[in-house]
Order: sequence, then structure tokens, then C-alpha cells
Amino acid sequence: MRRLFPLPVPPPPAPDPANPEVAAAALADREWTLDELADAYAYPAAGDPVRAGRPGWLRANMVSSMDGAAHHEGRSQPLSSEADMRIFGVLRALADAVVVGAETVRQEGYRPARAREAFAARRAAAGQQPAPAIAVVTAGLGLDFSLPLFTEPLVPTLVVTGAGAPADRVAAARAAGVEVLFAGEGLGADPARVVAVLAERGHTRLLTEGGPRLLGQFAAAGVLDEMCLTLAPVVAVGGAPRVMNGPAVPVPERFALASVLEEAGFLFTRYRRS
Repeated sequence: MRRLFPLPVPPPPAPDPANPEVAAAALADREWTLDELADAYAYPAAGDPVRAGRPGWLRANMVSSMDGAAHHEGRSQPLSSEADMRIFGVLRALADAVVVGAETVRQEGYRPARAREAFAARRAAAGQQPAPAIAVVTAGLGLDFSLPLFTEPLVPTLVVTGAGAPADRVAAARAAGVEVLFAGEGLGADPARVVAVLAERGHTRLLTEGGPRLLGQFAAAGVLDEMCLTLAPVVAVGGAPRVMNGPAVPVPERFALASVLEEAGFLFTRYRRS
């Protein structure tokens, strides 16, 4: 893996004629450690001006083919790579909660997030639980509450919906021991209120993994703060949606490029709200 942007400051040392192998190693494309990746993707601190007036920080992580497909035959794994999965794991390990839509939970077979020893000290120092909570955003609560995501989580799974959600399904969730949070008055959750509701629970470092519809709703509501987009060097064609598939915005919103990493032709980009 190598960093393409921003360039190192100060720049790498000039090659040392006396130690050419050492100098070459310093500049080589190499596998980054988990700590290096965690530092590179660290959330902005609570006092950072970029977070002023925002209850939490909502980061998205998605992968796209060269032709804009968000998945292949319903799953994102065919577009991914070993490096992409390393970054996926790091982003999860940094988050308080992973926010995901119910359809993605069903399509991708979501399981509870696990604690990872490599990040235990970092999470403890940040006052975080051993693993991120999974927060499922759903309108109808058409979920199987007997699945491990709800019965075996290290940190209790949350369901986020609207106050108008079907009462019988809310009751079924609670009977299964699932905590239901209301973020809106309608049938489903109001995307603009999800971040605030989770922040009230202490989950201020948020990661959403989609799907495209939920991510599009967050973007249109103006609550998406950061986009981590992996561009895979593959062509998928077909009818897969884009990484965002939500209501149109009156004016396209501009994000600023924060960093670009590269490995094996995959580009790992990170954009922040400008």
C-alpha cells in the first residue's frame, strides 16, 4: 500500500548512497500496519472545528466498481480485496456504532461486530465498548430476531425506526431483547435525526455501510460528514445501483479530498464535507 495524497510532509529522506537498501525500503510500496491505518482514519476529535455544532460524525464506507456498481449480484464482496477488507475492519474498530439498513443486513448476512485484540487498548483509551454496536435502520422491522445479530452480540444490537412503525413488530423486537430507538414520527426513521438519536446514546463516532438507499438518504439529509470510497479496478455492468441511491438534492454538495491510498490497483479515497 502507498499513499498518493496527501504527500508526506516532510518528504521522505533522500536516498543514502551508503545504505541504498535501507533508503529503498523507506520508499517502498508495503503493507501498512493496523495502527498506521487506524491513525490515518482516526475520527476528528470532539473539539475539532470541523465537528462544531454536529452531535456526532457520520462516516460512510462503500466500494464501487469502475462503472459505478455498488455490488455484484447483491453482494459487495466480489468487488472487494484483501486491502479493502483490512480497511473495512479498521473502520469498524474505530466506530462506536455501525449504522446499516435492514435490506443490507438481509442481503449481506450481517453478524455482530467482534472485539479485536489489536484495537482493545485504543478503544479502552477512547472510552469505547469492546466492539461497535450494530444499529439497524428499518421502517417495517421485517427482521428475524432469532439470528445471531440479535441473540449473540457482544454489544447489544439496536433497531432505529420511526414512532409510526408497526406496533406488533416493535413488540416482537423488544420481546427478543432488542432495544428499539425512535428517530422520527413517521413509519421509518428520519435520516436527519438518526445521528442525534445515536449520539444521545453515546455513539458519536458513526460508520454507515449502506446500503445505497440508506446512504443516499443520509447524504440528501445533509448529515453525511465523510465518505470512504474504495474504487475497485473491475467492471461489473448489470443493473446494480450506485453507492448512493436516494432523493435528489437541489444543488450537488461538494466534499473535499482528504486522502488517497493505493494497493494492487484499488484506490482507497476519503472525502470530507467541505
